[in-house]
Amino acid sequence: MPHNKQPEPPSAGPQPQPQAPADAPPEPKPPVQVLYCEVCTFPPEYCEFGSSLTRCKEWLQEEHPDLFDKYYSDEALQAKVGTLSLEAQTKLEKDSMKKEAKAEAKADAAMKKKMSSHVTIKRIERNKRKYITAIHGLEAFDIDLKKAAKQFATKFATGSSVTKNAQGLDEIVVQGDVSDEVLEMIEGGVGVLKGVPEKNISVVEEKKKKGGE
Repeated sequence: MPHNKQPEPPSAGPQPQPQAPADAPPEPKPPVQVLYCEVCTFPPEYCEFGSSLTRCKEWLQEEHPDLFDKYYSDEALQAKVGTLSLEAQTKLEKDSMKKEAKAEAKADAAMKKKMSSHVTIKRIERNKRKYITAIHGLEAFDIDLKKAAKQFATKFATGSSVTKNAQGLDEIVVQGDVSDEVLEMIEGGVGVLKGVPEKNISVVEEKKKKGGE
């Protein structure tokens, strides 16, 4: 007796494979903490490329003795110079000392020049009893003239700008008779007006010439 054959169900095709869960994002790495030398501002391992190695080493030995031993102990120096000959080592030390001496001399010269510089506050009379105040010499004390002019403009609510004087040098010109106030601000080191010794400041008055403005 023939058996009734049941028809096979139609093929549904390949079954989708379950997707693997996405990998979790990596944990963010904490920022690297870098130590900088307070003398030359380089990382300690690069102080030798600056011009103040002796002072850098003194600072490192006092503040971070473990790092000093790491970089400048006898063992560290021997490993560093490796196969350098005694002559090469001596030359390296002499070159380093010359560089330091040159940098120190340059810094001393810059300081002497700064201390011999002078800031002049000039009260200049214009027509009809109007005045302007001109300030010259601030740049010798590393004061940004544009920032100082902006500070004066804000303080006195008046015009203030950097211009060239008759000698072709930069100076700040403030509209109005504010020479005494400017003197007080510079002596007090207000805002950007820092680093000028009182003995290096003078106030002068320039009268209007007869027959001219």
